Amino acid sequence: MALAGALPGVAEATSKPPNVVIIFADDLGYGDLECYGHPEFKTPRLNRMAEEGARLTQFYVPVPYCAPSRGTLLTGRYPWRHGVWRNPAPDAPNGGVNDVGIPEDEVTLGEAFQAAGYATSCIGKWHLGHRPEFFPTRHGFDEYYGILYSNDMRPVQLIENEEVVEYPVVQATLTQRYTARAVDFIERNRDKPFFLYLPHAMPHKPLAPSEAFYKQSGAGLYGDVIAELDWSVGRVLDTIAELGLDEQTFVLFTSDNGPWFGGSTGGLRGMKAATWDGGLRVPAIVRWPGHVPAGQVIDEPLGTIDVLPTVLTLAGIDLPEDRVLDGRDMMPVFVNGAAFDARPLFGMRGDQLMTVRMGRFKLHVTPPRGTLLSQFRENGEAWVDPRGPDGVTILAPYEQSRPDEYPGLLTGDESTEMMLFDLEYDPGEQRNVAGKHPEVVEDLKRRIEEMVAQFPDELRSSNP
Repeated sequence: MALAGALPGVAEATSKPPNVVIIFADDLGYGDLECYGHPEFKTPRLNRMAEEGARLTQFYVPVPYCAPSRGTLLTGRYPWRHGVWRNPAPDAPNGGVNDVGIPEDEVTLGEAFQAAGYATSCIGKWHLGHRPEFFPTRHGFDEYYGILYSNDMRPVQLIENEEVVEYPVVQATLTQRYTARAVDFIERNRDKPFFLYLPHAMPHKPLAPSEAFYKQSGAGLYGDVIAELDWSVGRVLDTIAELGLDEQTFVLFTSDNGPWFGGSTGGLRGMKAATWDGGLRVPAIVRWPGHVPAGQVIDEPLGTIDVLPTVLTLAGIDLPEDRVLDGRDMMPVFVNGAAFDARPLFGMRGDQLMTVRMGRFKLHVTPPRGTLLSQFRENGEAWVDPRGPDGVTILAPYEQSRPDEYPGLLTGDESTEMMLFDLEYDPGEQRNVAGKHPEVVEDLKRRIEEMVAQFPDELRSSNP
């Protein structure tokens, strides 16, 4: 299918299918970038990327933590459909969570692009299963280089394809090495279509910038890490430009969920692991010169569920027809400023469907949970992160962010069932307006119930 024929205003399609690059930061908050208003962190390359493309202000993930969010990005399906609603963790209590991973019958972006003749590479954090049957190389990626789960889960091992190549991992060099691998992959595949999935380790804890960026930002360890992440994005974009592939390459930069301590939600309530917008709304920037008009700020509610149908459609690859896809093609929004018909965007935590955003309103059907902040406060300075750097198995700077560096709003109405917020006027979710809009509450509650009816049996009983 020719993209130029499908969307008025798109530059004439070439005979070569477009390349796709997805750069996925880990725990990057909505307010962590300069172009999203951070007063201290400097991100000149991401600022420029936004100026040359589109900056999205209402971009959502379905879960405020790692693995389920990644599964949705790669499948276009909510976690209760793709089967990963928990985080695989080799070091969890009682022997770890080792049986969780992307099912064999799911169609990932890697598999779809690989079947269409694309070169495919995953460089960085996978977190969709760490047993061999779950490896990226078994799910559509020609090459893999990275850590199979979070960089604070023991054992922190660097994997190349399917072999351990480094343990313990010198984490301060990860961003540099991932970037070098990404550049090499692009250069090697300049003459054929490629799909690069670059899920960085940073700024997930432990924060670990390289020597070139350590204590250079003037904004602390977190600022150092953000500066290096920004440099990495610039290096990838420069490589694409130097090879004359700018108008041939669609690039998306976004995050898997909200920030941990030390980051910023940009004035949103909550943080990572919470279903307030501070945990679910993330920065997102799209760049495709000649196709996506520059300088846009897009306020349409969109999400990672929309990535797969967008990039497969622009590449002319048929969407899977034997399963439910929850997302929509975003290109009409990027190209023509089109608005979607109102549709619900759902938020999950654990095994429960907890939120639905539709238009300007967001409903919390169960009381929004915190992120163990009370426990941290009780322990105060005595609190020790059990997954912090130890100089032996986790190699990173010792001076990590503390719980008193809370990234989001802690104010607002007390958590209760059926909380409704008007995000157009109250993006910080401070004032519960359920009493003023009972008809909206009932409508959104019904949409939650209709979606829960589609849950697998093992999850349905846990939901209201």
